Amino acid sequence: MDNRQTKAGFVALVGRPNVGKSTLMNHLIGQKIAITSNKPQTTRNRIQTVYTDKRGQVVFLDTPGIHKAKNRLGSYMVRVAESTLKDVDAVLWLVEPTTFIGAGERHILEQLKRCRLPVILVINKIDTVTKDAVANAIETYRREMDFSQIVPVSALRSNNTDTLLDCIFGYLPYGEPFYDEDTVTDQPQRQIVAEMIREKALRCLEEEIPHGIAVAVERMQWKETIVEIDATIICERESHKGIIIGKQGGMLKKIGSQARRDIENMLESQVNLKLWVKVKKDWRDSDFLLKNFGYNPSDAKE
Repeated sequence: MDNRQTKAGFVALVGRPNVGKSTLMNHLIGQKIAITSNKPQTTRNRIQTVYTDKRGQVVFLDTPGIHKAKNRLGSYMVRVAESTLKDVDAVLWLVEPTTFIGAGERHILEQLKRCRLPVILVINKIDTVTKDAVANAIETYRREMDFSQIVPVSALRSNNTDTLLDCIFGYLPYGEPFYDEDTVTDQPQRQIVAEMIREKALRCLEEEIPHGIAVAVERMQWKETIVEIDATIICERESHKGIIIGKQGGMLKKIGSQARRDIENMLESQVNLKLWVKVKKDWRDSDFLLKNFGYNPSDAKE
């Protein structure tokens, strides 16, 4: 690529939990990397993905939702999200199409006003409301801050995402790409596999359990025609372990079979996935265990 003709830059996706950041990023790059669910705090680490076309390259940083932290994992997630604003060329702030601006959005607004970067307001989930509701939401947010652009989209249905990409390239500097054009993420395969398993657990399990689980991939071994994967789902209580395993192992089999399909699609290979469940009490408040499960507090400096 000729760096006088192409652009390259870093763009952060920020927003409260469950506004659709991971869904939007997956649709923009055309591949599933970040996990999604209808439960908040699904994304725990900063996930870096890459979109490349003839205009240049966008490196998206999908951050954990900014929320009020209740434990060390929560504090880590918030610090990761807020520190990301120091490393990018532009910011996409995702909100829902409503005229109510709550305490969570107010907190993000203050962060964005201080960061002095181009901020593109993305009003997501427009497929769930009327056009008048979208127009009212735009007017409400326009009064709060002088945004570089306001773009309404439906991440789930890919409505207006091409317009959003055009808009993003408008705010990036000219330069050479950071990655080769075949790269879509900086995440190790083991980490993506662990996240895919965690996604299926989030979707299958009852409300009170998901925040308290992590997944560790113990082994990934390529054989001639199959990839053998051993992974452990970690939970905080013995009572949760029983629910995750389910009656006669039914729930664990359900999680495993759903995860295996996604993993096979990603690896383009047959997969033999074996799952175990272990209890690690209060792991979300242990720096040692957080690091062990891939959440490194040193990555999110104050």
